[in-house]
Amino acid sequence: ASSGEFLCFLDSDDVMHERRVEKQLSVARNHPGDIVGCHFHRLPAGSTHRYTKWACDLTLEQLDTQVYTSNGPTVVMPTWFCHRSVFERAGPFDESGKGTPEDLIFFFSHLRHGGGVERCNDDLMMYRYHQAAATFNISRETILAVSLAELERRVLSQWGHFSIWNAGRQGRKLYRSLHPESRKKVVCFGDVDQKKIDLGVYECVETEERPHPRVPIRHYTQLQAPFIICMKQDLTGGEFEENLAAMKLIEGVDYVFFG
Repeated sequence: ASSGEFLCFLDSDDVMHERRVEKQLSVARNHPGDIVGCHFHRLPAGSTHRYTKWACDLTLEQLDTQVYTSNGPTVVMPTWFCHRSVFERAGPFDESGKGTPEDLIFFFSHLRHGGGVERCNDDLMMYRYHQAAATFNISRETILAVSLAELERRVLSQWGHFSIWNAGRQGRKLYRSLHPESRKKVVCFGDVDQKKIDLGVYECVETEERPHPRVPIRHYTQLQAPFIICMKQDLTGGEFEENLAAMKLIEGVDYVFFG
C-alpha cells in the first residue's frame, strides 16, 4: 500500500513526463490542500480535440468555476497530484462499480471539504485514448445528475432567483430536472433564437404541478444575473463567447456553466 506524503495518480496505459513529479510536487508543496493537475496531450494525436482544448485552456479561476459541465473534473484524474491529507479528507473513492463516475464524486467531495484546484501549465502527460477506456462506461446522464446535485447544493441554494440561458432542449431539460424548490427560483429563459423568443413562454407540461409552470422566454441580453448557461462552448465560431464577453459579467458570480 502507498505510504508516501504525496500521491501521484497515473493510469496504467498513460505515460508521464520524466519531470512530472518534480514540477507538480513544487506546486503541491505551496498548495497542500489542493488537487494539482497538469496539461496533457492525447494519443492518437487529435483525439477528443474539443475536450483537450477545454481542459488545457481553462484559466486558474475557471478550474473552480467550470466544475459543473459534462466534461467532469476540471483537472483530469490521471494528472492528479496531491498531499496525502487531501485524499484522506475527501476519500475514499466510490467503488460502486461499472458506470460510477468515481473521479467526479471524489472531486466534488474534495471541493465540499474546502479543497482547491491548481494546475501545472506544462504538458506532463500522454493521456491515451481508446474505446475500451473506463470513462466510456459512464453515461452522460449520470455525470449530469451528479453535477446537478452539486450545483444545487453549492450554488443554487445560495441564489434567491436565477435564469437559464438556453430556451432549447438542454435548457428545458435542466429546468425539468431541478428540485421543485430550485424550479420556483427560475425567472426566465434567455436565448438568441428569435423563433424561441417569439414563443414568449415555456409551459412545463411534464410536471404534476397545477397549473403548469409557465416561464417567460427573453432575448439573452435581457437576462439579469445570476444565471445558468446551458450552452456548449467552442461550437459557434466564437459568436457565443463574444456575446457573453460583451455582457461584462463575472464567471462564478454572475453565471455558471452547466451541461
